[in-house]
Amino acid sequence: MFPVLSRPARAMVKVQEGAGSLLLFITPLLLPQSFASELSVVTCGSVLKLLNTKHNVRLHSHDVRYGSGSGQQSVTGVTAADDGNSYWRIRGKSSTVCERGTLIKCGQAIRLTHVNTGRNLHSHHFTSPLSGNQEVSAFGEDGEGDILDDWTVVCNGEYWQRDEEVRFKHVSTNVLLSVTGEQYGRPINGQREVHGMTYASQHNYWKVMEGIFMKPSESSRTDYTHSEL
Repeated sequence: MFPVLSRPARAMVKVQEGAGSLLLFITPLLLPQSFASELSVVTCGSVLKLLNTKHNVRLHSHDVRYGSGSGQQSVTGVTAADDGNSYWRIRGKSSTVCERGTLIKCGQAIRLTHVNTGRNLHSHHFTSPLSGNQEVSAFGEDGEGDILDDWTVVCNGEYWQRDEEVRFKHVSTNVLLSVTGEQYGRPINGQREVHGMTYASQHNYWKVMEGIFMKPSESSRTDYTHSEL
């Protein structure tokens, strides 16, 4: 991605290569204001980590199943920022295709697909093991599950901004993706329970953190420009 700058600047970048390093001087490109704004919007196809801002844990999954409830793949929160099992791909809702680079709107239903296992963030009327709220799991194979994988992005404005705190509301059951601090023991010692809550609170705010963000598509750029007129 191009860096977004308000004025020309000359950046010094240190690039690691083997045992040595290389110093590069890069003059970033200035981008039109509208395009710079588009780059701050979450897009389909992006792979990212989501931070629960109340408890400072990232949404996480792994090939460990719940010992109760649905018995499906567990979803947790972890404090480690560098855990490779915390990446999720942004996709369109069930039975739809969201073209890569499409801007995600507030109120839009999406799927979050766990990159390493290919299962989708999912919820249903099972009780979560620690808090007694609604269980959240990872479900499906190779990115395909069912309509219980759909979540609505709840945010202010027209588009989901990367620097904005948002909520995720489960389409079928209306619970909000949440963390309230309960910790698991072995074999996932210290990881936090992720579950669905029926009411809005500070426990269900999430923010985009690390990731690979797809450049907005040409059609999305046109729509975005028109919406700002």
